[in-house]
Amino acid sequence: MTNFKNIVAIISFSITSSFAFAQVKPLNATLTNYQYPFEVHFKDLKSQNQTLKMAYMDVKPKKSNGKTIMLLHGKNFNGAYWEKTAKDLSDKGFRVIIPDQIGFGKSSKPQSYQFSFAQLASNTKAILDELKIDKLIVLGHSMGGMVATRFTLMYPENVEKLILENPIGLEDYKTFAKYQTVDEAYQSELKNTAESYKNYQLKFYYDNKWKAEYQPWLDLIAGWTLHKDYPQVAWNAALTSDIIFNQPVVYEFKNIKTPTLLIIGTRDRTAIGKDRAPKEIQPTMGQYQELGKKTQAQIAGSKLVELENVGHLPHIEVYDKFWNALYDFIK
Repeated sequence: MTNFKNIVAIISFSITSSFAFAQVKPLNATLTNYQYPFEVHFKDLKSQNQTLKMAYMDVKPKKSNGKTIMLLHGKNFNGAYWEKTAKDLSDKGFRVIIPDQIGFGKSSKPQSYQFSFAQLASNTKAILDELKIDKLIVLGHSMGGMVATRFTLMYPENVEKLILENPIGLEDYKTFAKYQTVDEAYQSELKNTAESYKNYQLKFYYDNKWKAEYQPWLDLIAGWTLHKDYPQVAWNAALTSDIIFNQPVVYEFKNIKTPTLLIIGTRDRTAIGKDRAPKEIQPTMGQYQELGKKTQAQIAGSKLVELENVGHLPHIEVYDKFWNALYDFIK
């Protein structure tokens, strides 16, 4: 009887998954056929001897409190997944700036570009300069946490407060795992499918518990894999994987003087290159229940909010807990 129930459950999950994947629509490299939750603007960047377009949303407050906050996305995402956060911040009087980094979302996908966190930070600063914003709060999630850290170190006079939500880069991955060339990373990216992305998110983000509200953020990257532009997207993903691995920020947390909040889902086990590390070392990587505390100890005066049994995406998985921690720090 138990085996029969298991078989039924597996068949049911398979049918549900197949239906969900069937709903995924092909998306081109710059998501022109996908509507973001707020009006999208573009900044023309003259960068590395080429003209690029950097997309961003500028969400105005209903009644301004005079403060601006910038939300920086992770590697497997774009600015759209900040929709609820931005709406609530706007309701509380904040102006909200949400960039898509070059190589992500609706921004340009250059095939010849020297990616670095310093370059991404500089590109982001160009948007703020155009908007004449010289003081703001910065929130970065996942890879966005590495961008936010570099931005804060480069432009400390512009950052009032820094919030890092399950940032990657809390450890130096190259001290654990062997190097992967960009070409190898590219071939790996080309193998991604809607199903492989979902399996990854189930494992690292949601503890094998899928909810309907997770689907839109899967569809955005899964849709790319169905479009002829995907090799272009995959190449940019490989280039940014390379900087995550080779440009650690962990050694510079001690240099941050900005008031900082760490929001850490302690179930998270994300670690870049884990599959290339020795088997006996892999279980020691991405231990966020330890990494959060270590990072707090490095950033003088920082505050740590640990969210027990929460994965890599607190602002999607447990929004209310995330929001309470965030707003308590910035209000």
